[in-house]
Amino acid sequence: MQHDTLSALRFITCGSVDDGKSTLIGRLLVDSRAVLQDQLASVSRSGETDLALLTDGLSAEREQGITIDVAYRYFATPARKFIIGDAPGHEQYTRNMVTAASSADAAVVLVDATKLDWKEPGLALLPQTRRHTLLANLLRVPAIVFTVNKLDAVDDPARAFANIRGALQAFAQAAGVAVRATVPISALKGHNVVEPKPGWCGYEGPSLLQLLEQLEVTPAETAEAFAFPVQWVEKFSSSADTSQGRRVFWGRVATGAARLGQQVTVLPSGQTATVAQVLDHVRKPGTVEAGHSAGIVLDREVDVSRGDWLLDAAHPFEATREISATVAWLDDEPLVAGRVYWALHGHRWVKARIKRIVHRLDVNTLDEQPADRLDSNGIGHVELSLQEPLAVLPYARSRTLGALVLVDTATHKTSAAVLIR
Repeated sequence: MQHDTLSALRFITCGSVDDGKSTLIGRLLVDSRAVLQDQLASVSRSGETDLALLTDGLSAEREQGITIDVAYRYFATPARKFIIGDAPGHEQYTRNMVTAASSADAAVVLVDATKLDWKEPGLALLPQTRRHTLLANLLRVPAIVFTVNKLDAVDDPARAFANIRGALQAFAQAAGVAVRATVPISALKGHNVVEPKPGWCGYEGPSLLQLLEQLEVTPAETAEAFAFPVQWVEKFSSSADTSQGRRVFWGRVATGAARLGQQVTVLPSGQTATVAQVLDHVRKPGTVEAGHSAGIVLDREVDVSRGDWLLDAAHPFEATREISATVAWLDDEPLVAGRVYWALHGHRWVKARIKRIVHRLDVNTLDEQPADRLDSNGIGHVELSLQEPLAVLPYARSRTLGALVLVDTATHKTSAAVLIR
């Protein structure tokens, strides 16, 4: 299959606090001429431009000088379009980083050279650098790129880059993380961000932007059987020419493709029907593949409502109530066995009980340790028992069918990102 480098690339910047993520995005926007002069003037302080303010949009972010929420920015080069998510580096906002990474095609992990003992070959990386890399890998972000920032601020940038790159490569190899590239940059001065700086720090590869222009977007999950979460039911449309007077079930095709004549099973009712018509997002009839919105008309009236799934009857998904999963715990309250949460799968809500915490992952040593609880921002392996069966796939096969969200039944806070093993 030919790689898709024409569609907009969604990528996030992540890493530890003050590694220069917002400044890097500001540099990309300015040097690619995606910022107007009046915008530049509005983020100038004492005659100097503060690039980070181009993305730190919340008043609290500007006051504290940190990123809190994910800020999305759009820009384009002659080669392609980009959607950037500036993920916060603070540990307490890891949940926002997880949200951004779940739909990203690439993750740019920044490493601040000035925070590390760069003179030592076996230097230790910051925990948040490791955590964000592990989370991006767990969330199946297809391309992970390390960027070593602030090398202009060290005495021996070539030595610093060589040692830090070696530590990053050793960590990635131990964690089983495939890294696309490691690029030395200075977000403040613009070295190797948009324009390459050949030979700087002993690096002869492409600039960060040149590298991003070459990456492919995440392919749609068309190889799996058809699965469709119903988001909205249009009742007996008056336009009989497009819906044949029947209800239209709207949503986004999760896997496979919606086709005329397809036999489908409704989850949870188990009823079966045939697809009488498939409409695209502008109500034009035709086949709709995974990743695109569709309206589906069935050949007979069956009980289907928001939250139900339409599944390929010819290749039935095995619905289950017992799930083994990796969780990224995002709640302030710790995760303990026995607690009950709401689980969201597609648009379907079911109750889920934590049967057992199998282990937690130490982000510093990558060891799996026995645990009876997971604290905020912890990563671990748990077993869940669902009140009603769900049709799921391992996350390694499907980012859509293999992911759940746990929500606290009392506070309604998002408690965990769940990745089915």
